[in-house]
Amino acid sequence: MSKTILSKATKQATLAAESPKVPLRAAEAPFGVPPPSIDWVEADGVRVFYRAAGDTTAPVVLLLHGFPASSFMFRELIPRLADHYRVIAPDLPGFGFTEVPAERKYTYSFDGLAVTIEAFTQALKINRYALYVFDYGAPTGFRLAMAHPDRVTAIVSQNGNAYEEGLGDAWGPIRKYWAAPTADNREVIRKNILTLEGTRWQYTHGVANPDGVAPESYTLDTALLERPGNKDIQLDLFLDYATNVKLYPKFQEYFRKSKPPLLAIWGKKDPFFIPAGAEAFRKDLPNATVQFLDTGHFAIETHVSEIAAAMKEFLDANGIARRSEESGHRG
Repeated sequence: MSKTILSKATKQATLAAESPKVPLRAAEAPFGVPPPSIDWVEADGVRVFYRAAGDTTAPVVLLLHGFPASSFMFRELIPRLADHYRVIAPDLPGFGFTEVPAERKYTYSFDGLAVTIEAFTQALKINRYALYVFDYGAPTGFRLAMAHPDRVTAIVSQNGNAYEEGLGDAWGPIRKYWAAPTADNREVIRKNILTLEGTRWQYTHGVANPDGVAPESYTLDTALLERPGNKDIQLDLFLDYATNVKLYPKFQEYFRKSKPPLLAIWGKKDPFFIPAGAEAFRKDLPNATVQFLDTGHFAIETHVSEIAAAMKEFLDANGIARRSEESGHRG
């Protein structure tokens, strides 16, 4: 991909992020469901961008994305769930089109992300929800669940880790950064991970047909990473990820005490969060459902239909009833 194309994408994404109303056009939704709406809401001093679809009276499914993505990663999952659920997907601070005012002096940490997303749920008056967590969305969502276990009806973890054995070898450079957060180690990550090539690799590694992964996914992520100051935000979050590993025992204690229904649906060729992390949920949740998909980290890019079907079956089996077919209005 040429630098000219990337430069144009970066400029367009930056202008979109700065615009008070972004004229985004959602792809045509399958199954006759209207495409997701987009909006912003003030929460925790942050202007949180989010996508939403489905009957407002239906059970809520809260989708939390990971690095280096945004709610855009759920563009095909949302309409597949919205015929029976209220589906809501925010952009985390530092990602997508969520806007953090400079005067907010925001601290980019996972504790901070969780506080903001909790405020987001309160702003939208979401008091009960099933969680879909992926990558960074997992430590963010698990913090919410620990703080308010009564609010979480179920958890779907798509390559969202909570166990040391789930950390793959790809974490090597970041572990080195944790051990010695020097300028040199920070620069290694900046030059090797926070690039177009590094982002594309995350999307395509382990995928049977890498050229089949929609290029707008990693191109948008890269464009947003290139905004002034954003790479330093990401480097701060990489460093802070060590706090999540320290919290793993607390997450596991939450699983044992609260016993949330849990589906771990995993791209088995993920170099970051390996299959052992999915299997490990059964140590604390013996009834957890574990399913592997023949793909990589961003399993949703290649297996969205399988993930949607597994989620509906799982939610139904655990008493999170879909909206009645007879209620008429769809989406």
